[in-house]
Amino acid sequence: MKTMSLRMPDYLKNAINDVCTNEKISLNQFILNALSEKVSALQTLDIIEQRAKRASKESFLDALSKVPSVEPDKRDRL
Repeated sequence: MKTMSLRMPDYLKNAINDVCTNEKISLNQFILNALSEKVSALQTLDIIEQRAKRASKESFLDALSKVPSVEPDKRDRL
């Protein structure tokens, strides 16, 4: 593990400290969670964009044509 120095505005540190107190977690844990979530979201977006490039309208319509035309279950109706 590496140690990093981080500069942030006082208002942000105070807000994060309030959240950490309410959630009963450390500042370190909060920052690690926030960074992990951001990295995961960006990686997921990259994967979705790569898959979208391989997609085609023809493939979509072909898959859609295989879905049976039936009434939705009573619990699924809008």
